[in-house]
Amino acid sequence: MLDLSPRLTPWLTAPSWCVALSGGLDSTVLLHLLANLPNKPPLRAIHIHHGLQAAADAWPIHCQRLCEELGIELLIVHVQVAVGASLEQGAREARYAAFADALRPGEVLLTGQHREDQAETLLFRLLRGAGVRGLAAMPGQRVLGRGLLVRPLLDVSRQALEAYAQAQQLTWVEDPSNGDIRYARNYLRHQVFPLLRQRWPQAAQALARTAEHLSEAQSLLDELAVQDLARASTANGFDWLSLASLELSVLCELSPARQRNALQYWLAQRTRLPDTRHWAGWENLRDALGDGRPCWRLTDGELHRANGRIWWLADDWLSIPGAPVWDDPAQPLLLPGNGSLQLSGMMPQGPLRIAYRQGGESLQVAGRGRRDLKRLLNEFQVPAFVRSRLPLLYRDQQLLAVANLPQLSQGDWQLHWCVPTSAQGLR
Repeated sequence: MLDLSPRLTPWLTAPSWCVALSGGLDSTVLLHLLANLPNKPPLRAIHIHHGLQAAADAWPIHCQRLCEELGIELLIVHVQVAVGASLEQGAREARYAAFADALRPGEVLLTGQHREDQAETLLFRLLRGAGVRGLAAMPGQRVLGRGLLVRPLLDVSRQALEAYAQAQQLTWVEDPSNGDIRYARNYLRHQVFPLLRQRWPQAAQALARTAEHLSEAQSLLDELAVQDLARASTANGFDWLSLASLELSVLCELSPARQRNALQYWLAQRTRLPDTRHWAGWENLRDALGDGRPCWRLTDGELHRANGRIWWLADDWLSIPGAPVWDDPAQPLLLPGNGSLQLSGMMPQGPLRIAYRQGGESLQVAGRGRRDLKRLLNEFQVPAFVRSRLPLLYRDQQLLAVANLPQLSQGDWQLHWCVPTSAQGLR
């Protein structure tokens, strides 16, 4: 008899639990086990419908019937899978994005991956040349959206799940695509693992145990990364930018392997990590000479180098800001793709407008006469990636003020720029 109580004890105080219910064997057994568990938080289920095959149209009905029998609330979410090189990856990303959106604050999402799934993941990533982080395979728990993802069956075999389902007379759906060996995981499951088990009957258990060892090794590497990043997370002089950045010279004191380890930890919170081939982008960014503007483009954002630091830019920071129209300077102004703006102090007289740099601008500076704006921005060490989106206040053709630089204002007024915030946030 399966007993999940010891594995779930840490999350008994969560406000609620949610089961990722596909309708297959694993999630069906998990839902049944949890439904019969005493003294648990409120329980509900969520079914993600990808719409990738006709057979899947019947699965929500099956899940609804099962939940009704167990007295459990079911949420059915339809998702669109992005077209890409890997249908499996696209479906997974759509599924987990839907999970993240659906989770309530503090809620625990429980999924049904088991020991063989863990072993297949390790072998699959090993064949792709993954490093320690990838070979640690699926973690037992991680943050997801506003809640937490927990996999309580990772040390349970599929055979044990089947035995439980038969003993409880449970029914489940079978995904026809699970038998298609054109998919890499199915090939491993149906062609490779049967041969491994003939020679090594405990292959899945051994591989899952290896994943645990690698997970422990990754934890140690993460601890080292935290220490290295703490030294590099110095003040950048532009708190109002609210951008994540690191001091480059501190990173360069580390060995190349420790640099990559620290950056992997830092970037994993912000983007999908690059594979080995793309780490040349970091070396190019790190070693660039002169006054260039080196940039390392990653899946969900870009790393820029400026002022002896590397800066993470994403979302609106990667777009070109739109031209704003300021009908009432006494009111805050939303800048298309560029945050918002507010004018404080004594309101300047005359028709006012907001614009961005085009080149050749100059500004009258108290006690210094007229100065070229480019030289002034160099003097204040404004990062290069900020300058093209730095709001400028004009009266007709006269430049009156530069946002967030009170030294560059021609009167008793200040232009306050609230920079764009990342909708993505930390992953």
